Amino acid sequence: MDPRYGERYRELYQKHWWWRARTEFVLSVLRRLRPRRGWETILDIGCGDGLFFDQLSQFGDVEGVESCPELVSPDNVYRSRIHVCPFDGNFQPQKRYSLVLMLDVLEHFENPVEALRHVVELLSEDGMLVVTVPAFMTLWTNHDVLNHHFTRYTRASFSEVAHESCLEVLEARYFYHWTCPMKLGLALAERVFRTNPEPPSVPAGWINEILYWISKVEQKTLSKLPVPFGSSLIVVGVKKCHPDSGKVVNLRESNLPNAGNLATRDAVDRHT
Repeated sequence: MDPRYGERYRELYQKHWWWRARTEFVLSVLRRLRPRRGWETILDIGCGDGLFFDQLSQFGDVEGVESCPELVSPDNVYRSRIHVCPFDGNFQPQKRYSLVLMLDVLEHFENPVEALRHVVELLSEDGMLVVTVPAFMTLWTNHDVLNHHFTRYTRASFSEVAHESCLEVLEARYFYHWTCPMKLGLALAERVFRTNPEPPSVPAGWINEILYWISKVEQKTLSKLPVPFGSSLIVVGVKKCHPDSGKVVNLRESNLPNAGNLATRDAVDRHT
């Protein structure tokens, strides 16, 4: 992560309309998917300073892993729950997790298959993974450069990575639909004027609130439909095969809505 971006991360997460609306969207998905007894153990990969831990605690026992030590405050109340280390094969917490979150993290990995395989290894037998990633390379901007992204995903490209990682995708939806024209215009302007990457800042108060509520309204309407575009993608997955038995998860037994329509949506996505 760019150091300038890291310095502003807490303020952006807590105040910026994009981060606030994404948090609300992820929470709404988790409430819908939550088992009756909740999740016993939760791992937030790329958790920063544990800024999501307060909300996640309603679902289970939370811990995280963060590879950027400068993002983690030594006096953080959750410091003992945060593993400050790279997320790779050396991260072996000696436990399995019933819920793992990767919120705008996977795009930072040069080898996403290797990263997802490790996530699958850390999932309990009935564990679940929730991922958000930036969507569509046509929306690539200086923001991706600043954040050291390697790619942006589509449903189809993510499904290919998931297949190689032994992850069964149960649900994949785009969100932040309304930002696509804005990001396309920004990408074009950056290419024409060759502007340098600059870290984002929180917009003026009234603008920030308007953009937040536009995003919230969209989440409750368009984002519930199979809209074939958006600047972000959210994916829900489980282990495709249990490590020892090789047993394939039966999607028909899943209580996730729209799971059976995913193959059709992926086929459409390959032609968009």
